[in-house]
Amino acid sequence: MNIRSPLSFALFSTLLVLYGEAKTIDPYKVLGVDKNASQREIQKAFHKLSLQNHPDKNKSKGAQEKFSEINNAYDILSDEQKRKNYDMYGDAKGSPGFDAGHPGDHGGYTFFTGGGPGQSGFTSGPGGWQHMGGQGGSQSFSFSFGGPGGSRSSGSHGGPSSFGFDIDDIFSGFFGGGMKDQGQFGDFSSFSSSSRSQSQSRSSSKSIRAINSEAFRKEITDQGMTWLLLSYTPSLQGKQYYESIMGEVASLLSEAIKVGSINCETELSLCKDLAVRPGRSPRLFVYSYKGSEKGSLEEYNGDLTAKNVKTFCQDHLPRFSKRISLNHFDLSSSNVERYPRVMLLSTKKDTPVIWRVLSGLYHKRFTFYDAEVHDVSDPAVKKLGVDALPAIVGWLSNGEKHILKSSISVKDLKSAIKDLSVLLDSFEKKNRKVASSWTSEEQTASTEGQLPLLTASNFDGLCGDKTPVCIIGGFRSSKSRDKLESLLSKVSKKSLSRRQNVASGSRDALSYVLLDATKQQSFLGAFEKSGFKSIDNILVAYKPRKGKYVAFTGDMTIEEVEKFISSVLNGDVQFTRTRQKPVLK
Repeated sequence: MNIRSPLSFALFSTLLVLYGEAKTIDPYKVLGVDKNASQREIQKAFHKLSLQNHPDKNKSKGAQEKFSEINNAYDILSDEQKRKNYDMYGDAKGSPGFDAGHPGDHGGYTFFTGGGPGQSGFTSGPGGWQHMGGQGGSQSFSFSFGGPGGSRSSGSHGGPSSFGFDIDDIFSGFFGGGMKDQGQFGDFSSFSSSSRSQSQSRSSSKSIRAINSEAFRKEITDQGMTWLLLSYTPSLQGKQYYESIMGEVASLLSEAIKVGSINCETELSLCKDLAVRPGRSPRLFVYSYKGSEKGSLEEYNGDLTAKNVKTFCQDHLPRFSKRISLNHFDLSSSNVERYPRVMLLSTKKDTPVIWRVLSGLYHKRFTFYDAEVHDVSDPAVKKLGVDALPAIVGWLSNGEKHILKSSISVKDLKSAIKDLSVLLDSFEKKNRKVASSWTSEEQTASTEGQLPLLTASNFDGLCGDKTPVCIIGGFRSSKSRDKLESLLSKVSKKSLSRRQNVASGSRDALSYVLLDATKQQSFLGAFEKSGFKSIDNILVAYKPRKGKYVAFTGDMTIEEVEKFISSVLNGDVQFTRTRQKPVLK
C-alpha cells in the first residue's frame, strides 16, 4: 500500500499537468454564453465582443490575443457539428481529450483507461474521490469538471431547429395545410426527426456557388429563379455564420431558390455595378421578381435567423401567376399570345409558393393563372370538369382543354416542384405537336384557297404593321363561317376597281382572314365597345399601322362585300380610330 499510493499520486499529478496543457479554452466562457445558448445569442455575443476587442479599435495589451480567442470560440459554436463535438469531447474535431466535461456526457465525467479487465483506479465525482478497485498493473481514472444539469437540445435529436423554428412552417406555402393536415394535400408523416437533422446539418459553404460577372449575367439575370446572394470580402468576420444561415434556408426552400456568394475582392467591378459592396460585415441580397417581371436585388436587413431569411426569400419569389376570380373570369378573353395556359385551383387565399416558383421557372413558356375555390360543387369548378382539389387545368394553344392533375398530394417542396415540372414539360411537348400540326393545316388550307383563321401566333404575319389593310371576317356559328369564307375567297381572287392614286395598288396590299368572334370578343371590343355582340357576321377593314378601322354589318352578299372592299381601297369610307390596340387571346 505504501508503494502503490505514491505511484497513484504521481500518475494523478501527471494527468493534471497534461489536462492543463491540452485543455481547449471553453468557447462558451469566451463568448459569455451558457451551454443552451441559441445561435442568435451566440451571434450577438460574438459581434459585441469582436467590436470591443478588434485591434483597430482596442489598442490595449492582450486585445489581439483576446480577439483571436473570440473568433476561435465563434468558429466552434457557430458550426453545429463542431459545437456538438466540443460538447461531447471538448475538442471541435471530435477527438476525446482532457476537457471540461459536459453534463449528459457520461454523467459529467471524462474517462481515461489504461488497461483491460481487472483494472484498479479512482473516480472523481460529486461525492469525492473513490477507489475503483480491481487487480492488475493498469489503472483507470475518471475526472469530473462539469456541473449538474441536462444536456443541450440539438436539432439532430428531433427537436426544434438550432435556428429557432420548426420545419412545419414551410408547408403552409404549399397548396394548403401543414404537416398535421394530412388530407387531400398529402401525408407529411414521412418527415421524421432524421429528416430534420439532415436538413439542418448540411454543410452550407460547399453548396454555395461562387458567382462572377458571367455567371450572374447568364444564370441569374431575368432567368426566373430567385437567388439568395452573399457579398463579402475575405477579411470580414462572420462569413461562416452567414453561410450557415444560407445553407439552412436553401435546404428548406430546396428547388425554390439557389444560393451564391460574390467575393467583392476578386469581383470588384461586379459588386460595384450591382451596388452590393460590403461594409463592416457581409451583406445578404435576394434577386427578386416581386415588383415586376424584371429581376432586381433586394437587400435583407432583418435579424440574421434562418426563419426570417426564409420568409424574406418566400416573399420575393416570382409572382408571374395571375390571381383571378373563377366566377368573374373568361379564359377565352385572356391574353396568352402563343403560350399554352395553366391554371391552379386550390383553397389557398394567396398564390401558393410552389405555383409561384413554377411560374418563374416556366416564365415565357406558359401563361399562369391561379384561383381560390372552396369546393368542387362550385358551378365554375364543375364547368371546368374538375372533380377533386387541388387541381391544375391546362389549355393548348388551339384552345383545347385538359385536366392535367387533380387531387394533388405533395410530400415536400423539392419533390413537388420536380413532379409538377415533369407534368408541365409533357404538356408543353404536346402543345408543340398541336401547334406544328395546326400550322401545317393552315398552310394546306391556304394552298387550297381556304382562308386562315386569325390566331395569336399568326396575327403579326397576317394583320401586323407590314399589312396595309386587313379584311377580317368575324363569325359566331359554323354556318356564318362557311358563308363568310365563301364570299371572301371569291372576292380575294378578283381585281377590284380602285383609283389610280391609291398607293397600295395591288391585290397583295390586302390580307383576308377569318375570326372566331365567340372566342375573341375582347379583340372585337377594341374596335367597338359592345364588340358587335348582336351580329352573327361582320366585316372589319383594319389598318394596323394607323390604328384605324371601318366595319360592315349589312347584307353579306357577293355584291355588297365587293362594294365595301372597293370603297375601302378607294378611300370612300371614313375610318375610325380603334379604342385600343386589338390583341388576340
